[in-house]
Amino acid sequence: MQPPFSGNSPAPPPIPASQTISDEDKSLAMLCHLLGIFTGFIGPLILWLVKKDSSAFVGHHGREALNFQITLMLVMLGLGSVTVVLMFVVVGILLVPVLFIVPILALVAEIIAAVAAQKGEWHRYPCCIRLV
Repeated sequence: MQPPFSGNSPAPPPIPASQTISDEDKSLAMLCHLLGIFTGFIGPLILWLVKKDSSAFVGHHGREALNFQITLMLVMLGLGSVTVVLMFVVVGILLVPVLFIVPILALVAEIIAAVAAQKGEWHRYPCCIRLV
């Protein structure tokens, strides 16, 4: 099964037809996404570093979860900084609800990715900076 990808970033290596994704790989890939909810980028980073060479599927999901967590951290830092600066101009008060909406949307995206990983699908986060 070859994943559908778009954009300029390279696709993960296709899994040979004779090889299937094991239940352990599916669980570890799902764990990469779920650890991001609780540990930020540290959990996906550790799992990715440990399993990237032994499983292409876990390596892909670990890399995606890590990139998403780094992107989320950068967005929240930037948005928080702009909100604090604009608070002095009263416009920043309008941005405060966005500080609560972004993590909720991120949680939904992480759950969708975790479910896709558990099903054995190659998943990519939308709107994610691919650094790793």
